[in-house]
Amino acid sequence: MWHTRTALGVIGILTLALLVSEPALAGPGGKIASALFDTFWGRVLMVALSLVFLPLITWVYLRERGAERRTRADLAYIAQFDHRFHWTRLQERVSACFHRVHAAWRHEDAAEAAQFMTDWYWQNQQLVYLDQWAEQGLVNHCQVKKVTRLRPMLFIHRNERGIAHEGSRLVVSITAYMQDYLAERAGGKVVEGSKRFKEVETLWSFLYEGGLWRVAQIDAGSNTLSYVEQIAALPPIEETLLINGMR
Repeated sequence: MWHTRTALGVIGILTLALLVSEPALAGPGGKIASALFDTFWGRVLMVALSLVFLPLITWVYLRERGAERRTRADLAYIAQFDHRFHWTRLQERVSACFHRVHAAWRHEDAAEAAQFMTDWYWQNQQLVYLDQWAEQGLVNHCQVKKVTRLRPMLFIHRNERGIAHEGSRLVVSITAYMQDYLAERAGGKVVEGSKRFKEVETLWSFLYEGGLWRVAQIDAGSNTLSYVEQIAALPPIEETLLINGMR
């Protein structure tokens, strides 16, 4: 536990040091793709940091791979009782949510993707980000060219109100080749981010409501380890089903 907390502290300090000059202000979920490493010297810094922190990066990678294997196995176990939990089917829903939410974001109207998000989340995004930027004369340009990778990182099964699977949560790491920047509406001057297309990782949390998976939260990819810690504390899926009365 001490090693885990120490690692989290180091990662947090490093992340803060890298991003302190460029706050996360845009993109679905309020997170903009950082442009810190877009310049030549930025890429040199990234390589240098990767070499210095290679042991820690390797440790985090192994923890993430373990969490992904556990999540895939838990989903496969549930899929024995309900085919909707097959990862192949889930990928279709995750991809649909990802593209529809980004389309609504480009149109500055989160309500367009209301059926793909929880009520609280889409209203929160509209009020906290889109409406606020509009008042400030800003617009977020967010264009996805291709989703390159989907990784299930956390699955928590629930049967809320006695309804099968209701309230279950799934967290997926989504990597996409995309453009993401915040600009002035008049004139188009870039305020945050850059116009360059690049691979961006974000963490999408889905809540199972009324027989559908809906987006409940979008987090920065740098926070993956916090979800890894959650799955490590979960009981085996077989015990969870017994507790939830499915077996």
